[in-house]
Amino acid sequence: MKPYLVTGGAGFIGSHLVEHLVGLGHSVRVLDNFLTGRRENLTAVRDRIELIEGDLRDLKTVRQAVEGCGCIFHVGALPSVPRSVAEPMLSHEINVTGTLNVVLAARDAGGVRVVFSSSSSVYGDTPTLPKHERLTPQPRSPYAVHKLTGEQYCRVFTELFGVPTISLRYFNVFGPRQDPQSQYAAVIPRFITRMLADERPVIFGDGYQTRDFSYVENVVRANVAASVAPADAFGRVVNIACGGRTSLRELVATINDILGKRIEPVFEPPRAGDVRDSQADVSEAAALLGWKPTVAFAEGIRRTIEWYRLNRAP
Repeated sequence: MKPYLVTGGAGFIGSHLVEHLVGLGHSVRVLDNFLTGRRENLTAVRDRIELIEGDLRDLKTVRQAVEGCGCIFHVGALPSVPRSVAEPMLSHEINVTGTLNVVLAARDAGGVRVVFSSSSSVYGDTPTLPKHERLTPQPRSPYAVHKLTGEQYCRVFTELFGVPTISLRYFNVFGPRQDPQSQYAAVIPRFITRMLADERPVIFGDGYQTRDFSYVENVVRANVAASVAPADAFGRVVNIACGGRTSLRELVATINDILGKRIEPVFEPPRAGDVRDSQADVSEAAALLGWKPTVAFAEGIRRTIEWYRLNRAP
């Protein structure tokens, strides 16, 4: 049985995908440089996977990781809009050059399937809601530009070289293991860990901005669906989300309800590169991949709070 390769497999999303694939009985290989990934994320499966400690920016290493694989889940990235604004060159090298290396290696290995982790940030602040895949992208950050470029590399390598690629545009993924300590941390782990400690969460902006928050298990199952999707999905981009909208004020209220608290947020000026509203049309995912979300937002928040309560609470 050919192994599945997960780039960035020690990261938040990647490690959940690795665990799921191992649980299905697959042979799994992980490529990670541990810049943002954590070794402890792989503790539960470390003795059942092959781990290559290496960098996406090194084509030789990527080719070694791809050799003999049946499918590549390209999750590895520097995953942060604010960090891409602060460090655009580093972000470009990892997110763009790294993706080019992956599709080159896939082509040279005989056309290995690539499932690329993209982002809803490519849509920018287009007013249309829900956002569908036919909208013209309007990226507002280097990170969004990098993900859009990765999508285009995937499409071109499908059209020119026959590499079977599918790009999944994730909308605000959350769940256990997300790092709340980084200055670039996503909003949900920051809010939960602060509120568990009876501290006020910080909202950048007025709090009425909305997101289509997507629990990580839904994203993992979308990747698996993409790994067996038929050829009419190749070269395409597909939204992966729940198809709903939640404001940051509503997020705080939901966490308060689950915790039984009444903590008010602190408001600070908006951050550069952030979009105002985001919501996905997920009908294409159902049509092309046979995928629908199975874990609702509130249930995902409950599971995530419980994990942080057990693992990272003060």
